[in-house]
Amino acid sequence: MVNFSLKSQQLSRMLETKITKSTLQFLNKLKKNNNREWFTEHKAEFKAEETKVKSFFNHVLEMLKTHDEIEKLKVFRIYRDVRFSKNKTPYKNNLSASFSRAGKHRRGGYYLQIAPGDSFVATGFWNPEKEDLLRIRKEWEIDTTDLTDIIDNKNFKSIWGPLVGDELKTSPKGFDKEDPNIEFIRKKQYIFVRKFTDKEVLSDYFASKVNDSFIAIRPYFDLMSTILTTNLNGESLLD
Repeated sequence: MVNFSLKSQQLSRMLETKITKSTLQFLNKLKKNNNREWFTEHKAEFKAEETKVKSFFNHVLEMLKTHDEIEKLKVFRIYRDVRFSKNKTPYKNNLSASFSRAGKHRRGGYYLQIAPGDSFVATGFWNPEKEDLLRIRKEWEIDTTDLTDIIDNKNFKSIWGPLVGDELKTSPKGFDKEDPNIEFIRKKQYIFVRKFTDKEVLSDYFASKVNDSFIAIRPYFDLMSTILTTNLNGESLLD
């Protein structure tokens, strides 16, 4: 009985650090049956899968804490807000979470989504506040060398690929459309996304791959944090 108990505990710990096939299978079924009647009938199944994924998110959180200061983990609800959306399906087809960095001097955020055929991690600056966006653009107007040194690094690009995000078609007000750094200045978001196949998501090493991705983004976060906590003279804006 003792050996059986130990094996059960080991299996439980293993499941906490993995995404299982049953989770992707449930999300696939939900995508095909995205209505309240079906979901209500399968609520217990959903809760079981949600619990496992939350355990996985908490495992990633503990890994993140070994190299960054994390203020909180937020697990997003499965329910969609359909009030202002043309898509009236009541449930998301994914399970996702964000990890917020602690302290005013640490900027940027981490996001992780689990969905069949659409799992990914994302980091960066989704919707910078007006003042932050102007500060970033002013920095790029002066020089982008520190930025390009990071994002053009071979190892960095192999993990994260190119900088993405919404951008203006032309230059922002007050900036020269002929500026040599206009490709960065006109951006409204500064994001990196890394996608994973279902096979990768189900592997024993998925949590480590997620964590390694987040480690790799730190030079970018460090640069952006410095920019957003200083003025153009390099003087601190923090109390």
